[in-house]
Amino acid sequence: MAKRSTLIANLDRWFSKYMRLKYAVNGKVSCYTCGVVKDWKSMQNGHFQTRAKYSVRWHESNTRPQCPRCNISNGGRQYEFGLRLNEEKPGLADEMVRLGNQTRKFTNQEILELTAKYRDLTKRLLDA
Repeated sequence: MAKRSTLIANLDRWFSKYMRLKYAVNGKVSCYTCGVVKDWKSMQNGHFQTRAKYSVRWHESNTRPQCPRCNISNGGRQYEFGLRLNEEKPGLADEMVRLGNQTRKFTNQEILELTAKYRDLTKRLLDA
């Protein structure tokens, strides 16, 4: 079996592709925090609660497409990100903070299963 870091990197890659494609229309996606529209491939998968919090690292409600400027240069614009989450569903930002503060250790098998899930979902979106 591959090293754990390799398994995590592979899951990150498929999850990121899926999340950007999920919100794309005709290959274009808008940044969740500033609204700029770009090709899905030039966007990133931004996290409301940091990726370091494994309990929400691959939680779809915790991530949305972001432009590199918002995600990297502006530190993810967490405040705006949280406001947008709460516009979608009141209390969602608080829920992500609560879940993010819980400890969650994924087994290698769980990581492999999530990778297969997001690889399959991504391929379906690319084939659509």
